[in-house]
Amino acid sequence: MATASLIHASCGYSLRIGSSNNRNGAHGHVGSSTSSFLFSCSCSSSSNLNFSSGINNWKHQGLKAQAMSTTSHENFASSKRILNGKNEPDHLLVLVHGILASPSDWTYVEAELKRRLGRNFLIYASSSNTYTKTFSGIDGAGKRLADEVMEVVKKTDSLKRISFLAHSLGGLFARHAVAVLYSSSALDSGEPVALADSMRANSQTVRASRRGTIAGLEPINFITLATPHLGVRGRKQLPFLLGVPFLEKLALPLAPILVGRTGSQLFLTDGKPDKPPLLLRMASDCEDGKFLSALGAFRCRILYANVSYDHMVGWRTSSVRRETELVKPPRRSLDGYKHVVDVEYCPPASSDGPHFTSEAVKAKEAAQNEPSSQKTVEYHEIMEEEMIRGLQQLGWKKVDVSFHSAFWPFFAHNNIHVKNEWLHNAGTGVVAHVADSVKQQESSSYIAASL
Repeated sequence: MATASLIHASCGYSLRIGSSNNRNGAHGHVGSSTSSFLFSCSCSSSSNLNFSSGINNWKHQGLKAQAMSTTSHENFASSKRILNGKNEPDHLLVLVHGILASPSDWTYVEAELKRRLGRNFLIYASSSNTYTKTFSGIDGAGKRLADEVMEVVKKTDSLKRISFLAHSLGGLFARHAVAVLYSSSALDSGEPVALADSMRANSQTVRASRRGTIAGLEPINFITLATPHLGVRGRKQLPFLLGVPFLEKLALPLAPILVGRTGSQLFLTDGKPDKPPLLLRMASDCEDGKFLSALGAFRCRILYANVSYDHMVGWRTSSVRRETELVKPPRRSLDGYKHVVDVEYCPPASSDGPHFTSEAVKAKEAAQNEPSSQKTVEYHEIMEEEMIRGLQQLGWKKVDVSFHSAFWPFFAHNNIHVKNEWLHNAGTGVVAHVADSVKQQESSSYIAASL
């Protein structure tokens, strides 16, 4: 496991917005148009995925990017009315639910996003992986989601941009789907993108083609809420087991029985011993898909994570952090966003990508055949570090959420996306934060187009 000093070095810098000194201090809020452009700069990735230490020059690190301008609350027609009217939507926002769930989980979020974002958004709640279909494997669900998104795109000619908002297991489905939907031009050709050419480019289409497209559209936001990006293996990654070693070891052989192929993939024991588990492959570009390039094509990638009280997904796996990177979060919420306590920006970290060594092969075989052995622990530690190394090649905005003061804190996993408006309404501040984050990127696209 990396030491604290190495962790700081890999991030280059960590801009935290959770402390009371910065959150409510003299810096205040940046103007809406300016902050929109700054958010775009802070979240965007390089067009070349071979990040080096020289690329980590995020020039806006001194600015307090906490600023989230409050968007005007606007009532507007449903998606069908927009499609049939004069003002057709040009930005597709796909909502992806989690395990054993359905599009109804997004009832509140869908209504709130429509109210806040404006009529140029088509909000679409995916329905291709409902209930027990989530047991058939992350790859199978990802392919179904990709096919569903393509059908929506084909039926809506006005679409130019695309974003994803996913909850829990849906975040892994979405990561697989975007790799299926990804296509590139300049990235595949290996042609360098000159600075002068970039300055001359006054078209969003040109910029999108250099990063790559998703379903033929310009990718803007990739946002996940309490998603187990590193799987659920290891201590307190599946919190309802209470960190009890016996229960965590017992869960391994039971997972495939209870939740099918998806369970094996979440516990990193899928496939033959000599083949990397799916989640490790999804932290790289490999023969199965350009998973990292697809994520890198998005202008902004945001991870929302519950710091505690989430019975399904641990803080470490949902925020893609090492154990030593978890620090006690502030208890006070950001202004205007109740229960959102901290925002951290991590720029791309130089890495040669994840590896599946001979040591990992032996550890995986032991984990599959002897789940109670020490090799099981070793295997998890190896895989977690490699997945983090792969995903940290991209820049991420990490948002920590704490429901410690909520009336029902133990509902954190469902609070974070307000699954039920009456029971889980503690998460309304989180949804507002998501909406304003999306709005910021939408505004910045118009600013960038005019430069």
